[in-house]
Amino acid sequence: MSWRMPAETAPQERTWMAFPRPGHTLGDDAASAEAAREAWAATANTISEYQPVTIVVDPVARADAARLLSSAVEVLEAPLDDFWMRDIGPTFVVDDETGAIGAVDWVFNGWGANAWATWTRDAEIAATVARAAGVERIPSLLVNEGGAIHVDGGGRVMVTETVQLDPRRNPYADRARVEEELARTIGATDVIWLPRGLTRDYDGLGTRGHVDMIATFTDEATVLLHAQPDAAHPDHVVMPQVRRAIEAATDATVVEIPAPATLTDDDGPVDWNYVNHVVVNGAVIACAFGDAEAAANDRARGILADVYPGREIRSVDAREVFARGGGLHCITQQQPQSS
Repeated sequence: MSWRMPAETAPQERTWMAFPRPGHTLGDDAASAEAAREAWAATANTISEYQPVTIVVDPVARADAARLLSSAVEVLEAPLDDFWMRDIGPTFVVDDETGAIGAVDWVFNGWGANAWATWTRDAEIAATVARAAGVERIPSLLVNEGGAIHVDGGGRVMVTETVQLDPRRNPYADRARVEEELARTIGATDVIWLPRGLTRDYDGLGTRGHVDMIATFTDEATVLLHAQPDAAHPDHVVMPQVRRAIEAATDATVVEIPAPATLTDDDGPVDWNYVNHVVVNGAVIACAFGDAEAAANDRARGILADVYPGREIRSVDAREVFARGGGLHCITQQQPQSS
């Protein structure tokens, strides 16, 4: 087989998600836990208006899932530690000659063996999803997460040095070994190495540099890039470094999508961004950040409409998701249609 990861704009068979269950990420406060469940459910329910959605539900969360999920959302019961499907689930690929679909099963170790993370059950989810989808499982020895790669569908992939080369993930890897494995598993012919991710991503519940918080390909000629125009935020300095790396590695047009005006929360500089959206058949599910950010939300929807012509732009309030360390893209994983 010769595997290739399609662009997220390619036709999709379905979206995979995982439903929140009690644990460190959900938190102990009943009100905030319910708010998180509602945010995950709103994302699943919205996507289900455009294409099939299957959500993995831990048995302990069965009642909450039944209460909040639309009847259009298919439920698959399996044990979970956490609920970031982009990272714990497989990366789907296609074989263009046969039309077969495969599922890359990366090694998952809690985003680099974080002290707060548990992952014994999550490490099995990619294989569980591959079986449920009826596709070939493609094992990999690379510690990697779906949020750590973004592809254009034509062979280019963006990664960050602080994830794939993280000594707590891949202590014996170098660029060449990572690139060889990305070529084998997702058909990468051109690896664009970005220096780092957002400041918040290196604290607390962060991933230490996931690319899906800073940049994405909207087509083979365009990169959508997070921008932080406010000099009071540390990412105001970070993002020009990322832009220079992209421009040095590719001739793609860079389109910036500015951050909301909010700069901090109780834990420091926020990582709120609009790059972490979800592309589905006929639509883009955009992150929104409440009424106080109405102007920024509207501006972002306009930019997304420009770079994804012909797709409806829908918004889901993502604040509860970001409060737990990610965005809407981080809680979803697309399965492409067979070629």
